[in-house]
Amino acid sequence: MSKENNTKDPRRPGPRQVAQILQATRDRKSLQQRLLECVDADAPAGDPSEILYQHSVLCQTCLPYRDPGNEVRLWARRNGYVKLEVQAGRAYDGRVGDFVDVGLPFGPKPRLVLYHLNAEALRTQTPVLELEDSLTAFVKRTLGLDPKGRNIRTVKDQLARLSASDFRIGTSKDDRSVTLKGAIVEGFELWTPRDAKQRVLWPSTIQFSPRYFESLMKHAVPLNETAVARLAHNAMALDVYTWLAQRLHRVDDISGGVGVPWTALHEQFGHGYERLRDFRRVFQRTLRQVKAVYPESKFELTAGGMTLRHSRSPVEKRLLPMATATLSRGSTE
Repeated sequence: MSKENNTKDPRRPGPRQVAQILQATRDRKSLQQRLLECVDADAPAGDPSEILYQHSVLCQTCLPYRDPGNEVRLWARRNGYVKLEVQAGRAYDGRVGDFVDVGLPFGPKPRLVLYHLNAEALRTQTPVLELEDSLTAFVKRTLGLDPKGRNIRTVKDQLARLSASDFRIGTSKDDRSVTLKGAIVEGFELWTPRDAKQRVLWPSTIQFSPRYFESLMKHAVPLNETAVARLAHNAMALDVYTWLAQRLHRVDDISGGVGVPWTALHEQFGHGYERLRDFRRVFQRTLRQVKAVYPESKFELTAGGMTLRHSRSPVEKRLLPMATATLSRGSTE
């Protein structure tokens, strides 16, 4: 978190102290030396540096496509039995000596940044990430943007919004309703420039929450960085791509595939499109873009909706994190 004062409670280490504690774990054995799982034994291995990741739950639910406005502090979407609620957060700004409102994350940038952070956390095997060098390289390589000026400020602003937000996920089955609440990012250290012209607050260090990090180790969905780069300016296309990446390889074709009605697709991806026919037109165009970067994907559009068919994953080989239990033991040895 931001440095509110010079007094630190030794019982509650900040992100930098935690990073030092975890350094021994990071040095013992890199993720590249861990288990290599082959989704397709005949496919060539991919370069781990060209693989991004999204959490499987976030592949099924979406952030706002456009800026909902500073006055909107709560946002929600539904996918079947799963509902996501995102609440805009607050962050401490040492320049004013108080907490300030931070808006909701929106558009392609927070999605892209989260893919990158997930990949960095899995690669380094630590929930604590120093961002400056890796984020700048990602902006240049994957987004194809000049990592200076307005471009990087926009990315960092969305990172601050994502870091400050609180998430709730609700689901139900039979007569049971379950709510999970928390934050993806547990702590962050803000860079607060004294120059009044540089008004963007942005995290230079972030720390994933323990629950999110441990869950990510088990439920990370691999994404092709080249495909992501080609969709980098279209938030809906990114959401559809990640949804298909986590869903299609689990479809059982013996049962005839999985049908998804237009009403459900509209509820999941149709934020901002009140009329179903307008959404259908945009969604069909978006699917063509996704199909171009994920040619292995198999689906059909019908009058009633969309039929999903079993398909190969967009990343045929992926590096997996070691079992969470093993990581936990290793970090305390």
